[in-house]
Amino acid sequence: MIRPEKIKKGDVFAVTAVSDGVGDELDKIRFENAKKTLEKKGYGVTFTPDVFTVREMGKSASGRQRADEFNALFNQDNVSYIVSAKGGNFLNEMMEFVDFEKISHNPKWFQGYSDNTWLVNTITTKCDVMSIYGSNFGEYGMDIWHKSVDDNLKLVEGEDIVQHSFDKYQENFSERITGLEGYTEDKDVLLSCSVKSEDAVEFSGRLIGGCLDVLVLIQGTKYDYVEQFVYKYADDGIIWYLESFDFSGENLIMQLWKLKESGWFRNVKGIVFGRPLFFREAFDMSYEETVMYAIGELDVPVIFDADIGHKGPRFAVINGAKAKVSYKDSRMSLKYLS
Repeated sequence: MIRPEKIKKGDVFAVTAVSDGVGDELDKIRFENAKKTLEKKGYGVTFTPDVFTVREMGKSASGRQRADEFNALFNQDNVSYIVSAKGGNFLNEMMEFVDFEKISHNPKWFQGYSDNTWLVNTITTKCDVMSIYGSNFGEYGMDIWHKSVDDNLKLVEGEDIVQHSFDKYQENFSERITGLEGYTEDKDVLLSCSVKSEDAVEFSGRLIGGCLDVLVLIQGTKYDYVEQFVYKYADDGIIWYLESFDFSGENLIMQLWKLKESGWFRNVKGIVFGRPLFFREAFDMSYEETVMYAIGELDVPVIFDADIGHKGPRFAVINGAKAKVSYKDSRMSLKYLS
């Protein structure tokens, strides 16, 4: 597994719109503030041509154009860290034009979440290159950085940090006035685990995962290299991290069954679920009950409501890295292993 080089002062952060672009004026203010903040920290920041364009159906540009802008960044020696501008719905349209061979031969950090699962997952499983399932670029534009943002930067700078559950999270979308707001932390972070124990529950393995809504689309296509990944790293074991954007209970059951039957959960040591953004209960079953109905027979620890996914703040999860997950008293930590 290839770990891209840690970033250093003077390196360039490249922001690219592989899915939707940024059209809202407050978002533009936020991006410019992120650029200014990171430049003060000694980094350069560049935006690819279509970061601030929004075309039909919520796309920054055509699939080919987005791929061309993305591919070009791997030819720029001073660019060491590529961050997605935004999520969306149609990143899949650029996948056929992505130069994965170039990524394999010149690995760089790529980061994003939600629709960016298409790239985060495929870069790691196909190219054997680590990637980051974490915040899109806008979070660097907070006027006062949340600890999660600071942790994110430290990780790509190569610091050996342990991420711990945060105290609060933002349950719903909040009104923005300046565009520089941080999270509205209005709910307590309280995780649960399928294993009931007074002792810490721990498991280790290679991390793989992302947004379930996208992963079920990847499964079975020519971009599905997950089964090869879980076989290749069988001796390390696999840790799945998953979060859903918009699933009903019925759909969650059926899609988890599909991934299980496709062999994706072979060699799994534990599973971590982030907080779902939208979930519609079915059969009077909670999210946790629905998941356990679908995959409880795997007989591994399953953690729920972790700081991963659409409800911030969120961990920066390094796809492909070896890690140890520890859970105790409704809290979780994530430590990367050498």
